[in-house]
Amino acid sequence: MSKSSLVAGFYKLSPKERLVFVKEFADLTNEEVNLLQNTGSLPLDLADRMIENVVGAFPIPLGIAVNFLINKRDYLIPMAIEEPSVVAAASYAAKMVRDGGGFYTSSTQPIMIGQTQTVDIKDPYAARTLVIQAKEEILKKANDQDPVLVSVGGGAKDLDAKVIHTTQGPMLIAELHVDCRDAMGANAVNTMAEAVAPIVEKVTGGRVYLRIISNLATKRLVRAWCIVPKEAVGGEEVVDGIVNA
Repeated sequence: MSKSSLVAGFYKLSPKERLVFVKEFADLTNEEVNLLQNTGSLPLDLADRMIENVVGAFPIPLGIAVNFLINKRDYLIPMAIEEPSVVAAASYAAKMVRDGGGFYTSSTQPIMIGQTQTVDIKDPYAARTLVIQAKEEILKKANDQDPVLVSVGGGAKDLDAKVIHTTQGPMLIAELHVDCRDAMGANAVNTMAEAVAPIVEKVTGGRVYLRIISNLATKRLVRAWCIVPKEAVGGEEVVDGIVNA
């Protein structure tokens, strides 16, 4: 008899009930089931609140990469990974870079972009102007959604808009520039984009479809650079080989 992965209400089951289903579906042995139940230091009830459809946890080794000098300060770098040689390679590379003064880094402000996509606009360029004119109202509405973020110096800081031409006709993309502080920002930015969509529709007379964080994080950039002395890699000939490669 064939088995189906189409499962109604799987999320409503407890982790143990889900695991019973998975065992039967995948013909797992009791030993394999016990491995999934061995969650280590992560309690199963906590794991079940972190992601959806939890059946267990998967512990992986935690190693420490050494030798790192970053912006003239020494660091030990924790790396949770199951692949051999990566921690050793990182440590060895950091030692070579250290001979050249270590790594240097810089970063911009943590600005993520939230976008609303407006269609069915008679004059998209006039609509763009109207959105920009409503900037103060839009930013206030966005910041009202996350007073905690605003209280620590973050929040919606700026607004831009651009017209794009597509096979479906012209569209207006309004962009919120949101300082997310230390957060990745998806929840905060998506909530803000949802909240300001009615204002964008009101001022443009169009219809907003997408309202979402952009994965093109061009305003949130981190840079790192280093110098590796030729002696650290074996001399001039090795350097030439690396360049050729």
